[in-house]
Amino acid sequence: MSKAEVDVPLKGGFCFDLCKRNEMLMKKGLQGPSFLKTGTTIVGLIFQDGVILGADTRATEGPIVADKNCEKIHYMAPNIYCCGAGTAADTEAVTDMVSSQLQLHRYHTGRESRVVTALTLLKSHLFSYQGYVSAALVLGGVDVTGPHLHTIYPHGSTDTLPFATMGSGSLAAMAVFESKYHEGLTRDEGINLVREAICSGIFNDLGSGSNVDVCVITKGSTEYLRNHQMPNPRTYINTKGYQFPKKTEVLLTKITPLREKVEVIEGGDAMEE
Repeated sequence: MSKAEVDVPLKGGFCFDLCKRNEMLMKKGLQGPSFLKTGTTIVGLIFQDGVILGADTRATEGPIVADKNCEKIHYMAPNIYCCGAGTAADTEAVTDMVSSQLQLHRYHTGRESRVVTALTLLKSHLFSYQGYVSAALVLGGVDVTGPHLHTIYPHGSTDTLPFATMGSGSLAAMAVFESKYHEGLTRDEGINLVREAICSGIFNDLGSGSNVDVCVITKGSTEYLRNHQMPNPRTYINTKGYQFPKKTEVLLTKITPLREKVEVIEGGDAMEE
């Protein structure tokens, strides 16, 4: 093998050339950039008519609450929705990419998308990046084969369960599900259970907070209940508004028009061509 062939860089994939440099800088005290993450409580369950998904609405950036009312339930297809936890940019990018692929598949086949198709596309993409795409997902939907609920981990592994939780508040939400879930839940019972599980994460996990979003998916219809419950209302709002005293009074207002001033300088060196 010639030297020229050895020096040619490989095409495709990640480039890790700067990893050693970044590691050296971090050892010297340089803080790397922070990411907007959804320290999250996302849940899903199967009830007698379909699937119910739920999520909180807090997005965090380290110790800072960056967004109090973000959307964590992402549209995948008319009959499929997906809750996302992890890095906000990763969850939105992955779900948008697979949603467009499902749309093209529906155009090509003329048929409704199946949940297993979305599951396969998501897990294949995440597995190919070996966990570097930080997206933990709860996928739910209803197709011709019935209701389906899956969890997808950042490394590409999946679970198929009658109820599931993910995110930093998942343990608190799972405690509610394991104690109160049973087969054959009605729509109202399922919504109340999802709402209680999300509230458990909101009040017991610092990364979760604000409001409760719910999405009910049944055969032929989908209902997205945005801000279905608001357990943390802002109680300090002044209905009359806020009035601040003026610091400096305006004593005089005078408008002086500007005149164009042209200065002509005679003589000087000629311009060289």
